[in-house]
Amino acid sequence: MLIAGVLCVCVAVLMAVLGFWSLARPTTDQVTDTAMLVMRSVAPPQLAAAVMLAAGGAVALAGHHSTALPVVVVCIIGAIGTVAAGSWQTARFALRQEEAAAASCAGSCAACTLSCH
Repeated sequence: MLIAGVLCVCVAVLMAVLGFWSLARPTTDQVTDTAMLVMRSVAPPQLAAAVMLAAGGAVALAGHHSTALPVVVVCIIGAIGTVAAGSWQTARFALRQEEAAAASCAGSCAACTLSCH
């Protein structure tokens, strides 16, 4: 369980760094910057996953083997599910934003100030 605990803690630190980095990036003045909104909206699930993995790693390092294994498995599955659900919701939001921007252009990129694809 030592290896699983160390791996969980290392991945937790990585997820926390990525989450805080996404939140600390400077914001732009453009409201339609979809990439910035996506990066910022993925940060809370990343931080939640970091907490879950840190808890699983702590239990793996300090707990008894028979109780640590189920806790670590549940924490890993929970962290993966949290990031996957957050990414899914963020992707749906980004798609709606892009569709709204494309619809507001109405097919005329010459008269539109937004970028048409």
